Amino acid sequence: MWSSVCPRRQGWSSGHSLPDEAPNTVDTLHALSSDLPSVEYAARLPRGFRAGAATAGVKKSGRPDLSVVVVDSRAGSVAATFTPNRFASAPVLLSKAHLATVDPAGAGRYGRTAALLSVSGCANAATGDAGMDDQRRLADVLGAAIGVPADQTLAVATGMIGPRYPMERIEPALARLVADGLTASDDAFVAVAEALRTTDSKAKWATAVVELPDVDGTLRRVTVSGVAKGVGMIHPRMATMLAYLLTDADVDPADLSRMLRPIVARTWDQLSVDGDTSTSDTVFLVTSGAAGAARVTTGSAAWAVLSGAVEAVARSLARQQAADGEGATSLLTCQVSGAADDADARAAARAVVSSSLVKAAIHGRDPNWGRIADALGNAQLADAAVLEAAGLSTEEAARRGGSRLDLDPDAVRIAIAGIEVFRGIPIDFDAAAVSAAMDTEEIVVRVDLGSGPGTGEAFGCDLTEAYVRENSEYST
Repeated sequence: MWSSVCPRRQGWSSGHSLPDEAPNTVDTLHALSSDLPSVEYAARLPRGFRAGAATAGVKKSGRPDLSVVVVDSRAGSVAATFTPNRFASAPVLLSKAHLATVDPAGAGRYGRTAALLSVSGCANAATGDAGMDDQRRLADVLGAAIGVPADQTLAVATGMIGPRYPMERIEPALARLVADGLTASDDAFVAVAEALRTTDSKAKWATAVVELPDVDGTLRRVTVSGVAKGVGMIHPRMATMLAYLLTDADVDPADLSRMLRPIVARTWDQLSVDGDTSTSDTVFLVTSGAAGAARVTTGSAAWAVLSGAVEAVARSLARQQAADGEGATSLLTCQVSGAADDADARAAARAVVSSSLVKAAIHGRDPNWGRIADALGNAQLADAAVLEAAGLSTEEAARRGGSRLDLDPDAVRIAIAGIEVFRGIPIDFDAAAVSAAMDTEEIVVRVDLGSGPGTGEAFGCDLTEAYVRENSEYST
């Protein structure tokens, strides 16, 4: 279910010919291929980190709700992406401020960090100055416990919007955790993943291992491992979620940011469960440099290897989140080829997985290709910031951001669960056979726009009665 095979920014192959002959001679739409490294479904703490989790009494369930990850050097490079929501939470606001203080050139996007703090069960969002004071206090406690200034710590939080932290429980639990509960073990990183969970039915983790050269050319084993949470309030830019990506590679903070943002644009910005983007969305990519490999620089061969591993882990986590969407029974993947460029392809794929009508049809195993065509016809490109992050120039991103996708309906082809159902005009197909093929954990909608080399993908899930029940009772 958690396949690591996926399209990548280059080296994609659609494996079919375009419809320039009679319909019955056209090749089947095959899955897009990829050269990303394989991913292990596991949490492996890279060298140079210690971690741990605890129960502070924030969650009513009594499950773990507090975690800390510490960089042994106290000076790990970090790159970040955050929610654009105007009600951004106190952890988001303070983390941005800390990054900007430590490295003003990064403007809150990158810098150095000594530790990551998570609180689960309370988002500390829409809590005003009092909530910010609470967040600063936790930064002070964490900084003092590990011996660094507070602005060298970063934080995330998730849960109900509006309530304040139960500080009288979190502060002592945090001090105890740092003093007694941090270890350099995989189990510790597993505990962090578990502590992040709220409505997730399972923890989410992924690891890729690659080899990078030392200064003398000796190959060193480098680990990229990530954990994430988030299965509701999820929609592109950035899909509602929290994620830590950790690696023992050595990368300058500015270069790390150049690596992370395009990867987020191709993974978490292509993830949708229910059309809502939250107040808390955060991704941190942190390096310890403890693997002993030479520093990775932009454009080098090592850069391509490391960025591929980071993207493979990010994509795996995004797929796990989509598959575990609140109430979901199936992962919905849309792969698009034949677009004018990759930005157009991602827009088309995102429109399909975001459509409530498509998601409902997927749940009912209904091969209603008309809903897919309708979603494609309404597709809009990502906003300018995402397009620029993904590689377009500032001018082109500004011109195209939010614009409608230009497509030729006569050139569009659609396949559902490996069976072609539309080829510019309605075609005969066995609806019962397609419905039967859709009875699986992952349903792939394959689209070709017939207009160029662009490719892209997006991830979502079906829309079920369970989603409505869960969210109608969330605060009660």
